[in-house]
Amino acid sequence: MKQNHGFLLILALFGMTFTTFAQEKSGIIFHKSPDPQRQKAPFSETVQAGNLFFLAGQIGMDRSVGQLAEGGVQGETEQAIKNIQGVLKRHSLTLDNVVKCTVILSDINDFRAFNEVYVKYFTKKPARTTYAAAGLAAGAKIEIDVIAVRE
Repeated sequence: MKQNHGFLLILALFGMTFTTFAQEKSGIIFHKSPDPQRQKAPFSETVQAGNLFFLAGQIGMDRSVGQLAEGGVQGETEQAIKNIQGVLKRHSLTLDNVVKCTVILSDINDFRAFNEVYVKYFTKKPARTTYAAAGLAAGAKIEIDVIAVRE
């Protein structure tokens, strides 16, 4: 691609300057789960690109007992968020660092019940996309993935 140095010279003559802000340049790190069973998964628990953290989706699985949380979509939502908090904590982050959530419900009719739990945890109101899809992992009612930023 040909650069237009003349255009930049004109901007310089008029005293116009531009500052570019970008995320940290420290490469991409693929973080595995500390859980040996989850290390066998064909994906990373977290991918770090500079100061951005992309977390793999979390379902409402209580890992301590290996079962989906009780209480339907609300119980699973709470557990999924606790799972997210655990992953964020490993990177010295909290829910306040989350800037984007993607929420997948197995039934869109569960939206209101899910949202009642969600708003208690995500008080900073990150951007969010919510949709329904059939057939979530382990028969889950909800899956949530997030993007967080280290300031």
